[in-house]
This record gives sequence, C-alpha cells and structure tokens, in this order.
Amino acid sequence: MKNIVIFGAPGSGKGTQSDKLIERYGLEHISTGDVLRAEIKNGTDLGRTAQKFIDQGQLIPDELMISILAGVYDSFGREHRGVIFDGFPRTIPQAEALKQMLAERGDCVCAMIELDVPEDELMKRLLLRGQQSGRADDNEETIKKRLVVYHSQTQPLIEWYKQEGLHHHIDGLGDVDRIFEDICKVL
Repeated sequence: MKNIVIFGAPGSGKGTQSDKLIERYGLEHISTGDVLRAEIKNGTDLGRTAQKFIDQGQLIPDELMISILAGVYDSFGREHRGVIFDGFPRTIPQAEALKQMLAERGDCVCAMIELDVPEDELMKRLLLRGQQSGRADDNEETIKKRLVVYHSQTQPLIEWYKQEGLHHHIDGLGDVDRIFEDICKVL
C-alpha cells in the first residue's frame, strides 16, 4: 500500500498530478478541498463552518479535518492500493495526527511529494483557474492570503517530512508529463 502526501502551494499542480497517479497506480484520492467544497455545496453544518474559515483564507481546525479524513479513508476499505492525501496535512500537528490516524490502522505515509513552483507562476495559474472554473476563492486577494498562510504555517512541513525521511522535492514548473515522470521515479 502506498499512501502519499502530495504537497505544494495552492496552484502547484497537486490535483493534476493526483489524477495522473490515480490513473497509473489505481490509488484512492482524498482532496480536502473537494471534500470541503462538497460539504459547503450540500449546506451541511460542517460546510457552513468550513466556509467561514475559507472566506478568511484560513485553515480548517485540525480535529475537524482529521475526523473527516479518517471517515473518508475508512470508506475505502482495507483492500485499497493506497491513498493520495491532497491538501492535507498543512501543519506539523496535522502531519502528526495523520501519522497517528494511519498507525492506528496499521498503515503509514510512504512518501511526501513536494511540488515546488515559483510564486509568480502560482498567481497566474490560480487566477486562470478562477476564470475557467468560477471558483470564488481563486481571486487575487484570497490567493495572496492563502500564500501567506502556506508560507507561514504549511511550509515548515517540508523540514518535518525530511526528518521523517519521506520528503521528495519535485520541480513543479514546466511540462506536466515530465513532472509526472519525476514523481513516478520517486514511487
């Protein structure tokens, strides 16, 4: 079983590369963004709570996210080939909680794939995505807030995963297929 954390700033290509990994390796996928957007769309209590944090460009509280992820992870059953965690963890306490949640199930993360993309490119990608998809959170003001949160709260995870021996740096700028092949070499 290959449980993978795909990591990078908003707009770094996590979703694109996750889709390619799912196709090649038959992995399951948990995108916290997709899970939260579904909850918001369905008007659940969780969705309304999450929307307040998202509107401020802030992260969802850890205990809430771990509970959600554990439920989704367990829904795959025991026979899955592995799961891509996309958009989670975003903080060291979340990484520790994910490690514990997986360990309780006899599982672990086998690799953290960091997609590294320069900030000016991230801004271009996210603004384009917002125009194409209509995602309200892909506007310049919110993107800037999300990048500040990423640099201050999320980027320290790189060092944490290095200490765990699981960190793999991938140049996320350039051809999508070249980036994917670089990820496959790691796996």
